[in-house]
Amino acid sequence: MTFSIVAQDGDSFGVAVASKFPFVGAVVPDARLGLGAVATQAMARVSYRDTALEALSSGADAAAAIAACTGPDDERDHRQLGVVGRDSQATWTGPSCLPWAGGVSGRDGSGAYAIQGNILVGPEVVEAMERAWLASAGRPFTDRLVAALLAGDDAGGDSRGRQGAALYAVRPGAGYDQYGLLADVRVDDHPDAPRELARLVGLNDLLFGSPEDVQPLEGALADEVLARLESIGFSGGSAAEALAAWASEENYETRLSPDGIDAKVLGALRAETDEDRLEGLGDDEHAEDEAEDHLDEEE
Repeated sequence: MTFSIVAQDGDSFGVAVASKFPFVGAVVPDARLGLGAVATQAMARVSYRDTALEALSSGADAAAAIAACTGPDDERDHRQLGVVGRDSQATWTGPSCLPWAGGVSGRDGSGAYAIQGNILVGPEVVEAMERAWLASAGRPFTDRLVAALLAGDDAGGDSRGRQGAALYAVRPGAGYDQYGLLADVRVDDHPDAPRELARLVGLNDLLFGSPEDVQPLEGALADEVLARLESIGFSGGSAAEALAAWASEENYETRLSPDGIDAKVLGALRAETDEDRLEGLGDDEHAEDEAEDHLDEEE
């Protein structure tokens, strides 16, 4: 009833999962900084998460971590599990999991992955996820996880439909207060959960990401930014001062930079403002001419 990817990209570890099951994010994924990640599904046993991560912490590889979970479990044949460690990866599908069920694990230049699913339309779901993961090398980690999940969904995903999805990822220094939580995003009940998850992961990155592709706030760009901000009520002061006020209201503080404006913040500002209304706002002479014409018409 679920398909997931457990993956590593350098020092990032995480899980993306989707299912015709609500609240899937409360059951399936877990990850630990500097250590690894795990997904437990099918007849999921939530305790597998702690058992697998503790095994990795003790020096076990991913296969041994899976054995630590399944070995003492009389119901293991009904369960499915993916584990990725710093230098290892493995996936387990119990022989009694409902078909189609299976998985694949491997490595690329950035690290390891384990992809698995059950009650799927067929093996093409897992195959599409693996292709998408490998093809996305070099992109941000959460983008890669989302790309793999959407590829599995596009290939048919859970044969019963869509309902829940989640993404959990960690990376040293990431997140709102640099504690290391890169993303903890859940869609608990939605008719198109994978794509709603993609939207929310993008918002998470905008709100909690660090500045990137910063452009100096000067010249024509400063004029544009100030004009756009003034059009939505943030007037007075410099472009940088207006930007700080708007960013505080929109919760973009983590992307503020003393060196200029973050590319994603600039994109959000442009998306929020009406370009047609802003045409010519940076041209004072043009604006004055329009005002005079308007007064003449009124007279």
